[in-house]
Amino acid sequence: MKDWCDEEGAKRLREKINSYWAERGYEVDVNLVDAGFVPAMRSARCDVRSNMVNGMPRRRAVGEAGAARPTYRPSREATA
Repeated sequence: MKDWCDEEGAKRLREKINSYWAERGYEVDVNLVDAGFVPAMRSARCDVRSNMVNGMPRRRAVGEAGAARPTYRPSREATA
């Protein structure tokens, strides 16, 4: 069983997320935050945080085709 909550597991998860989105031409910032000891888990925890919104990256990697993504605007039918 993989433990994604300890520091080593969080590092593996960070690399997995970065490589997944890099292969698809996106740039994602993933950070590890040491949360310290958690009584409910009875161990230390390391959080994985990113700049993604709803699980999707916010920007394409520099130099990629389509890097300048237009601003999202809902259609008139969706707002009526």
